[in-house]
Amino acid sequence: MRPFRFLVIFLLQCFVVRAQSIELVNPILTGFYPDPSIVKVGADYYLVNSTFSYFPGIPVMHSKDLKNWKQIGNVISRPSQMNFLGDRMTRGLFAPAIEHHNGTFYVTCTLIDHKGNFVVTAKNPAGPWSDPIFLPEVKGIDPSLYFEGTKAYVIYNSDPPDNKPLYDGHRSIKIIELNPQTLQTVGEAKIVVNGGVDLSKKPVWIEGPHLMKRGDWYYLYAAEGGTSVNHTEVVFRSKAPLGPFVPYEKNPILSQRELPKDRQDPITSAGHAQFVEGPDDKTYAIFLAVRPYEGNYYNTGRETFIVPVVWKDEWPITDPGANGVQYRYKANYAEVKQPGARPQSGNFSYTLTFEKQLDPALLFMRTVDSANFSLSSANGLTLKLKPETCAELGNPAFVGKRQQHMYGSAETELAFSAKAENETAGLVVFQDEKHFYYLCKSVEKGKPVLQLWKSTPEPKNLELLAKAPLKAAAAKVRLRINADGDTYSFRFSEDGKTYAVLKDKVDARFLSTQTAGGFIGCMFGLYGTSAGQPTTNTASFKWLKYEGHDPMYKQ
Repeated sequence: MRPFRFLVIFLLQCFVVRAQSIELVNPILTGFYPDPSIVKVGADYYLVNSTFSYFPGIPVMHSKDLKNWKQIGNVISRPSQMNFLGDRMTRGLFAPAIEHHNGTFYVTCTLIDHKGNFVVTAKNPAGPWSDPIFLPEVKGIDPSLYFEGTKAYVIYNSDPPDNKPLYDGHRSIKIIELNPQTLQTVGEAKIVVNGGVDLSKKPVWIEGPHLMKRGDWYYLYAAEGGTSVNHTEVVFRSKAPLGPFVPYEKNPILSQRELPKDRQDPITSAGHAQFVEGPDDKTYAIFLAVRPYEGNYYNTGRETFIVPVVWKDEWPITDPGANGVQYRYKANYAEVKQPGARPQSGNFSYTLTFEKQLDPALLFMRTVDSANFSLSSANGLTLKLKPETCAELGNPAFVGKRQQHMYGSAETELAFSAKAENETAGLVVFQDEKHFYYLCKSVEKGKPVLQLWKSTPEPKNLELLAKAPLKAAAAKVRLRINADGDTYSFRFSEDGKTYAVLKDKVDARFLSTQTAGGFIGCMFGLYGTSAGQPTTNTASFKWLKYEGHDPMYKQ
C-alpha cells in the first residue's frame, strides 16, 4: 500500500500547486492607464492612474491577486473638487500616487498649469474623496507620500539646484516634510537626487519618485530618461529617509531600450514603477509601458504592466526574463476573481448598456454635465446635442471608452434625426482636439447622410473623407469603427445585419501619440454636436459594444 499512498500524496501536492498558480497577463490594465501607483492594505490592492483632462479623474482599481481588477470609484468625482475646462486633453491631472496610513487613504497628484500639487483623503478608497488641499511649497510634479512614525514626507520631481539647469531635461528629486494632521508642509525642501544617477552623463527627466524602507535601507526609486522610448527605472538607497542616497551601480533596474527594435510584439518605454508585495510575499513592480504596432506608433496610450522583482545584495532589480518584459508571468498563489468586473487584460469583448448607471470607466471631457444626458432601458444613453465640439476646450456632449487594443472594434446603435446640416451625432475615435475621426449621421440638402470627418488644426474646418446616403425611413443606424493596427475602417448598417464599408484603410498613425504628441490614448466616444449653433435635439445610443483581438494573446 505504501506506493499507492505516495502516489496519492504526490497527486494531492500537484493539485494544490495547480490550484495556487496564477498567470499574470500584461498589460494588467490595457489601454490608456498611465502612471500607475499601487498600495497594499491587508489582502487588498488599490491602484490609481493619470487621467489628464478627462472626468471623472483618477480611477481607483481594486484587486486581491494583481491580475483581476475592478474599478470601485474615482478620486475626482465631483465638479466641485475641480474641473479642467479650458485645458487641452493632455494637460489636467499628472501622475497620482496612492498611500495608506492609520486607516486613511491618501492620493497626491499634480494639477498641471494651475495650482500644482495637492493631496486628497478618504476612509474608503471607493470614495467619496475629500476636496483637494493644495501644497504651494511643493513646486514640481509627480508627488508621492512616505510615512514613518509621526512624520510624513512628500517626494517629488522639481527644479535643479538654484533653478539653473545645466542642460535640457536637468531636474531633481526633492523631499519636504508634511504634517499628517494639517496636510501642510513643514520647513524647507531638500534636494536628494540632482539630475539622476550620474550627473556627468546628463540624465534627463528624473521623475515619478517613491520612497520605501526595507530592512535597514531606505530606497528611493524613480523614472529616468523621459516617458518615451528611453524611459527607464533607477534606484538609490540610504540609511536615512533624507539621504544621502547612493545610486545602484548597475542602474537602470528596468529598461526595454536596449532590446532589438525589430522584435515581434514589442513592449517599449517601460518605467514609472512602484514596488508592491504580492500575495506570495514576493516583490513585484507595477509600471507603465506601451505596445506599438509600428516603430513608436501606438494609439492605446501608456498602459499598466507588472513584472517580478528580485533582491540582490539588498538592491531591488526587476526580473523580466531574457528578452525583456513578457506578456505572461506565472506565480504560485491563488487567483481571486472580481465579481461583476469588466475584463482588463488579454483579449476580451463586452457590451455596455445604459439602463441605470454609467460604467465608472466611461469618461467625459473636462467635467460632467449631469443634466445633459439620461439613461433608460428603452433608449439607452440619450445625449442632448451641445454647441461645443470635441475640437475645442469645453465640455461637449461626449461619453468615451478607452481603446484598449490595437486590433478591435467599437460599435453602437444610434437613433438620431438631424434637423439641420450643422447637427451631427455618432461615433468618434479621439486622440486629442486636433487628432480624431468622426463617423456620424447628419442631413445634406434635407436628406439623411452618413459622413466621415477628419480633424484639422482649425476646430471649425473638418475634412470630409467620405459620405453615403441613408434611407429616409431609417431612424436607426448601427455604426462600427474597426482598429487594425496602423489603420481604421468605418462601417455602418441600416438593417442591423449587413454592414457596408464607408471607408477603410484610414491612417491610424494620425491618432498616435507619436504624431499628436501628449500623454493620452485614444477613446471611442459617443458624441453629438450642433457645431456652435443652439439646438434642442437629442441623440440616443442603445448600447456600446467593444471587442479586442490583439495577436500576441492568440499565441
